Amino acid sequence: MAITAQLVLTALMGALLLGILWWIRTVERWRSYTPVGGGERLGESGYATEEKPGGLTRWLTTVDHRDVGLMYGAFALLSFAWGGIAVVLMRAELATPPADLLGEGLYNALLTTHGITMLFLFGTPILAAISNYLIPLLIGADDMAFPRINAIAFWLLPPGALLIWGGLLLEPLGIGIEGAQTAWTIYPPLSIEQPNPGVDLLLLGLHLTGVSATMGAINFTATIVTERAADVTWANLDLFSWTVLVQSAQIVFAFPLLGAALVMLLFDRNFGTAFFAVDGGGPLLWQHLFWFFGHPEVYILVLPPMGLVSYILPRFSGRKLFGYKFVVYSTLALGVLSFGVWAHHMFATGMDPRIRASFMAVSIAIALPSAVKTFNWITTMWNGQLRLTAPMLFCVGFVFNFIIGGVTGVFEAAIPVDLLLHDTYHVVAHFHYVIMGAIAFAVFAAIYYWFPLFTGRMYQRMLAKWHFWLSMVGTNLTFFPMLLLGYEGMPRRYAGYVLSVGPEAYFAALHQLATLGAFVLALGQLIFVWNVVQSWLEGPVVEDGDPWKLDEHGLSTHEWAWFDRRLTTTVPDGGDERDERVDGGS
Repeated sequence: MAITAQLVLTALMGALLLGILWWIRTVERWRSYTPVGGGERLGESGYATEEKPGGLTRWLTTVDHRDVGLMYGAFALLSFAWGGIAVVLMRAELATPPADLLGEGLYNALLTTHGITMLFLFGTPILAAISNYLIPLLIGADDMAFPRINAIAFWLLPPGALLIWGGLLLEPLGIGIEGAQTAWTIYPPLSIEQPNPGVDLLLLGLHLTGVSATMGAINFTATIVTERAADVTWANLDLFSWTVLVQSAQIVFAFPLLGAALVMLLFDRNFGTAFFAVDGGGPLLWQHLFWFFGHPEVYILVLPPMGLVSYILPRFSGRKLFGYKFVVYSTLALGVLSFGVWAHHMFATGMDPRIRASFMAVSIAIALPSAVKTFNWITTMWNGQLRLTAPMLFCVGFVFNFIIGGVTGVFEAAIPVDLLLHDTYHVVAHFHYVIMGAIAFAVFAAIYYWFPLFTGRMYQRMLAKWHFWLSMVGTNLTFFPMLLLGYEGMPRRYAGYVLSVGPEAYFAALHQLATLGAFVLALGQLIFVWNVVQSWLEGPVVEDGDPWKLDEHGLSTHEWAWFDRRLTTTVPDGGDERDERVDGGS
């Protein structure tokens, strides 16, 4: 059964890769380059063509920030599919108490690849996709500060992904390489003692993704600081750009530390060093290094989504964001405090109680800046002229799920509670309410909000609302039972739970609810993929430069002015002739 599941997973991934290659070939006609001033011939979509190559050559050589953003997005969605298939298989295994579907080995390998994929190959790249495409437009810049470095940062990701997935992809070939079974935290001594070369591939792939993220962070910092238009000051810089700036600073400080720790772990595995051996630096050294990166990583992932919600939610509330300055200050506070709470992941390791108490205090205090944002979002909606479009629904869903994820996190920050809930499904539920219930919802809101900007077409609104409701129901049906499992002491990372004594039937019922929720979630994402692809190819063409009617509330922004200039470059009747002058183009 386990071998069959591996072959099916490999076949599905191969099909997805072929689908991506087909998609790249079909988008050759999408010409979307920067609008120019008078005297330059415009291409099919109203942009200067510059005679760039077409087909694969274009995508392999481009340094245009919008092209790079689209490639980041395609890569992130492929990774999302990989991680989603892995979790559906794991939930199918957990629907019954015995580990009789996948087996413990494959379950552990899928657990490892799911966590790392969703964090490093989906979470960070999908935010980079949105940032690459939009940051220059939002701040009035021509492009990123370092376009070639921008492209290099992306092209480090595909080989990194192949290395991370290498063990699972190569295992069916029977050449002695298997999927890594370390979980996403890669704790020694387990990660050192496994002779499987798939662990080495995983560590090398993670290192590449870290280098990619660091290069991108330096680029975003330089772009936001130095490339802003004259009318974009620190006092009116949009909230999304603020959060990307703070995220980039976090990455610059956190990811190099992870890279150093990965190199040390590779040396321990292959060259006989003892950085993390029991008789050397000790396994706890890895935990300190990893979580000093790992907890800022949570805010690296959640800050830009907070910025997206702060940016999009007011557009459909008919008013400006309440308390702009306080949202900015809370963003800065989260960026700083995120580096002072890493040891709350280690309360159960036996550290000095005085040190443990100080980390508990900071871990509870870090909830305050997030609470400021949450109250500001709610106040912005209060007595507003709400329009329940798909982007707005996902923003509201973000706030709802983030409150649950945040409150459960405050409970886990308390040492006595954490000692009971540590390494149980309560931790899994808390984390996923933030990752899936909040971060993914903000990303979906952004995709729907800027879909006309990306494609010049409008998505199917009814399918988008179906996507929201299936995602909302699926998220809570999947993760709320996990909170109850955690309170009953169900440990995470177990493929089976056959018990001679204990609440086996209770565990089974809750796991079956969670598995049903996972399938509802998967159905929602299939609708999302269908809606995006079909609408991108055949959706109704947007002819209004203000598709969301933002001017009526005085809430229009730079990117929609850019979009309006784009539309003015095409002849109204859709003919082949193009106006060679763009009034006000830059």
